[in-house]
Amino acid sequence: MNLFVKKIFGGFQNTQKFETIEKQLIADYHRYKKVESSDELKEYHRLFEKVKSASFKEIKKTLQNRKYKDTQESRDMHAFHRYHNNSKIKLYYDTLKSRALADFLAFKESDEYIALGDKKTVKKSPKLKALKQYEKSTEYRNYLRFHESYPIGEYERLKDKILTPEFRRANAFWADNKRWLKTEEYDLEQQYFKLADSADIKFFLATDPKCFKWVEKTELAFREDFTWKNVEESKWKAEFYYANPNLKSVHSFLNERQANVGGANVAGGGKGLTIATRHQKVKSAAWHTAKGFVEKEFDFTSDVINGHDVFEQKGGFIRAKIRFNGAPKHAFWLSMGEKTPHINVMLGKGKKIEVGVYDKNGKYYSSKIGGINPAQYHIYSLYWTDKELVWLINNVVVFRTSNAVPKEKLFPVFNSFIPAKKRDGEGALQVKWLEFYEVK
Repeated sequence: MNLFVKKIFGGFQNTQKFETIEKQLIADYHRYKKVESSDELKEYHRLFEKVKSASFKEIKKTLQNRKYKDTQESRDMHAFHRYHNNSKIKLYYDTLKSRALADFLAFKESDEYIALGDKKTVKKSPKLKALKQYEKSTEYRNYLRFHESYPIGEYERLKDKILTPEFRRANAFWADNKRWLKTEEYDLEQQYFKLADSADIKFFLATDPKCFKWVEKTELAFREDFTWKNVEESKWKAEFYYANPNLKSVHSFLNERQANVGGANVAGGGKGLTIATRHQKVKSAAWHTAKGFVEKEFDFTSDVINGHDVFEQKGGFIRAKIRFNGAPKHAFWLSMGEKTPHINVMLGKGKKIEVGVYDKNGKYYSSKIGGINPAQYHIYSLYWTDKELVWLINNVVVFRTSNAVPKEKLFPVFNSFIPAKKRDGEGALQVKWLEFYEVK
């Protein structure tokens, strides 16, 4: 695979961009979960259900659009003023308070009242004549028309009604063109708008939680930043680890041109792990497939470190931020201390990257990748399930296989070496950090 084309067309993210996006994704995930459990979101959902309900919308529409003249309060006020300003009703109340009416009504209750029906008797009596004239007067006839009538009953009812505090409040409310702004519903709607416009709620609603699937599936089990200065200060061992304790652990191989020197070329610190390959003549142990360990003179020195005592894991997600340069090959691999299983998470060969896994018969399932500058940091990852191994460089899957998937726990190993028939020279492998994740 050549990643150059993916870089050109934007499919491959450079390491800085990849880390920035990942860091932001993790930050967004924690923000999303915080908002998800917040009282503000609960209140937003409560208000959303209320404000968006058909009943609320109908109330709002009524409060905003109903004209005062269409209200019962307006009708009551109009009816009251119609009665109150009616001249005949005014005359009725004036008559009701008059001395003349009181005298006539008292006379009407007396035994003399019968005489008012006799014209001859009325003519002879000035008193009866005056009472007869009052009985025929406009005032008295108006009194008879309205006394205990429906209009007077309505007028009295409306007068009592409009004087109540409840009616006054309701009438003032409906007469106000800005009545909506003074309602409880308006306050609730404003609270809803405020929450809906908040940065956290807008972020939450605009975020598809599916984008956090990877973050939720993984949990960091181990991280190494190589802050120690010398390998002796750490749990790492500057040697090969073998399940057979009788095997020499600090050695090289006969077909290599560098001697592994037990940690002298290993350094940690603020820049992470560095394994240096130096031009340096030494005599050291080399493994000969037929003769076993033999002494050999080497022109270069380098190193290997293993994390058997640091961390081991079966499956999951393993990755490291790595860069390398120079003639040597540089490797990040997983082992259990035997020849197999052996997974090359990253094997750097000049400007090429190789990834792969060996089965128990020594068959190698692998892929070579070009198109990136290995002298720049990249994140080399392995996703390891029960059924498959998947390799990634930054955000791009570069190889996958369902062959030779290990069933054992493996530990990390880093080393640099120079094959016998390849170009020699100095170089360095640098590892900024190493991470193991468990996958849920």
